[in-house]
Amino acid sequence: MTIINRILPELRQAYSEFPGFRLEEDLTWSRSLLSNPPSKKSEHVLTTNCMIPRGDGNEMLVRIYEPAKRKQDKLPAMLWIHGGGFVMGHPDMDDVLCERFVETANCVVVSIDYRLAPEHPYPAAIEDCYAGLVWMTNENQSLGIDVKRVAIAGASGGGGLTAALALMARDKGGPSIIFQMPLYPMLDNRNVTPSSYEVIDDHATWSRTNNLTAWRLYLGEEKDINALSPYAVPARAKNLTGLPPTYICIGQLDLFLDETIDYVTRLAQAGIDVEFHLYPGSYHCFDVFVPEAKVSQQAIQNYLDAMARALNF
Repeated sequence: MTIINRILPELRQAYSEFPGFRLEEDLTWSRSLLSNPPSKKSEHVLTTNCMIPRGDGNEMLVRIYEPAKRKQDKLPAMLWIHGGGFVMGHPDMDDVLCERFVETANCVVVSIDYRLAPEHPYPAAIEDCYAGLVWMTNENQSLGIDVKRVAIAGASGGGGLTAALALMARDKGGPSIIFQMPLYPMLDNRNVTPSSYEVIDDHATWSRTNNLTAWRLYLGEEKDINALSPYAVPARAKNLTGLPPTYICIGQLDLFLDETIDYVTRLAQAGIDVEFHLYPGSYHCFDVFVPEAKVSQQAIQNYLDAMARALNF
């Protein structure tokens, strides 16, 4: 049975009509597919932009979302890391989602415009993510953030960076993170699991070809593949103890399925509290491509509620 026949009917049309990313042939065009931000803003959320130091000392954009009418001096906070396979994406593509996190969890969200490969290969992206986390917690007074209630989250490539950031913050001794939410994360460059061979359609929302290309663009010409840092490839981390409680979800027809299940299993074996949701008939980023579908609404509400519970204990 082919992938298309296994997809839920409510998700099938969007999958069939998506042209597919062409990272190798036309990265600029592929990036343009993610460059259409929503025009309508929530009246309940105040959004501001500012420039902060990035990992190399130059400046990067961060977008800050907070309740328009704050009732508390100190709110919990979440660092959001956008997706795009390390090579595409921008904070504005997640405006609606970040607003929903603010409204559901009554928190401040900081979304960072980290550097993209291949112009800026590893470790640029993770260094920027860490710089954003440090800035956010250092600026807790001006941002009105409770540093005892800080979470990190991201989707796809941003989910992989979320997992890497949790490892880096643990190993560096801070900033303190109470919760991580890597959604359908990009964790492993080896691409040897059964699910990594399963999605080969050119118009897939994320195919094996795209994944191989994105990892190559991100990691560059690494000669010793076994020497790769877990900050580059989180699946290579040998020790997952000391990481924060975790929430992960993924569609069953996502090529990241096996590496995600392995990561969830290893977290649980390391004594980390982990909540995992698997959605049958659903492909990579199904909640983004068909947000009005019943399964998407369920998935989105589930992870919004999980963040609200984690930040408002």
